[in-house]
Parts: sequence; structure tokens; C-alpha cells
Amino acid sequence: MIVLLGVLVVILGFVTRRNPVLVVGVAGIATGLLGKMNPQEILAAFGHAFADSRSVTVFAIVLPVIGLLERYGLREQARTLIGKLGKLSAGRFLTVYLLVRQVTAAFGLNNLGGPAQTVRPLVAPMAEAAAERTIGGRKLPDRMREKVRSYSASADTVGVFFGEDCFIAIGSILLITGFVNSTYHQELEPTQLALWAIPLAVCAFVIHGARLLLLDKQLEREMALAAAENDLPLPPQKPGQSREESAK
Repeated sequence: MIVLLGVLVVILGFVTRRNPVLVVGVAGIATGLLGKMNPQEILAAFGHAFADSRSVTVFAIVLPVIGLLERYGLREQARTLIGKLGKLSAGRFLTVYLLVRQVTAAFGLNNLGGPAQTVRPLVAPMAEAAAERTIGGRKLPDRMREKVRSYSASADTVGVFFGEDCFIAIGSILLITGFVNSTYHQELEPTQLALWAIPLAVCAFVIHGARLLLLDKQLEREMALAAAENDLPLPPQKPGQSREESAK
């Protein structure tokens, strides 16, 4: 049980907001020392773990490609494209992306999206452009821009997290069925877990989709408050709406 103190190191590191790589590294070293491993064995364990998880480092190949695409105008083209879709607000756009992400993940196509290859160069700029059009074409303040980016990342994360379990050949499903069948001598099939994951994915879409749709009203309200504080022009009034209601 003493070896499990390495988990305590991870918890303390995240609570104190330390560098995640440093926290995990220190926790691994502490766990090895508590397990009576010498420094060479600990270093070998790190090497084996890195070699067996090479897919985790694929982002190192993707990032240079994304950087080149951004340098040659990928983000600008994405903003221009979303600008041509007049009625598509930031919340509606992210809700559509959430649905697409869930459906593709349910068919095992997890690599079609992701924070590095999709959210940063495409989804976030398009959501920002849609938000700016909603508030009258003005530039988003930094605080609101970061909020739109965080919602963009959450749409990708929630979509793939709750959608992938609907695919019977995903690693988490196979791990659960293998563990349950070998430990508890059951005959649990991957299709059973996948079917139970469908209503959970639907609930996740409804809940997070509602949060994404409420993003538009949040942006309008915060922009009106910022305009009042800085004496900026208010957003354009909607038909039948008074100036006071527009300011609210």
C-alpha cells in the first residue's frame, strides 16, 4: 500500500497547479523508489513506457503541419467561411460540431478531430468569427475570446468522450468486458456496453448542447456590460426592442 503514495503526489501536484509533466515524472520516480527499484530500473521503466506508447507522441508530427497551415492563412480562411453563414452563431456552430464529433466517434473515427489538428486551427477561429458577427462585428475582448475558445475545446472533448463508447471496438469497451469476464466470470459482450452508452451520449449532447446555445446570450450580455463600462456603442437593436432592453 505504501507504493500508492505516488498517487498522493499526483493529487498534490494538480491541486497546487504544478506542471503536469513534472508532477507525473516525480510521482513515477517516487513510486519506483517506494517499490524498492534502483535508479536504473526506474529509468528503464520510463523508457519502456515511452516506447510502448508511441502513439501518444504523434502530436509532435502533427504540430509542424498545423503551424504551416496557419502561417499560410488557414485561420483567416476559416473565419471568412463562417462569415458567409449569416444565421450561424457561435453557440449554434459549436452545437453542430458537437453532434458531428459524437457521431464520428461513435463509428470509431476519433482521429478526425482533436484540439491540435481541428479545434485550434479551424473550430475556434470559426466560433470567434461567428461570435463577433453576433455582437455587431466588433472585436471580442480577450476574456470573451478565451471563453469562446474554451467552449470550442469542450465541444470536441465532450463529443469524443461520450461518443466513442458507442463503438464496440474502442479500447475502453474491450478493457471493461475483458476485466469483468475474467474477474467475475461473466459473459458480457461489447455490444451490450455500447448499447448502454447510447442514452448516455444522448444526455451528454442535450446537456452540453444547451450550454453551448446559452453561450450566445452570455456573450451579448457581457458585451453590453463592457460597452456600458467603456462608453462603447451598444449592439444593434433587434426589431421591436428598446434601447434599454438592448443595453441589458
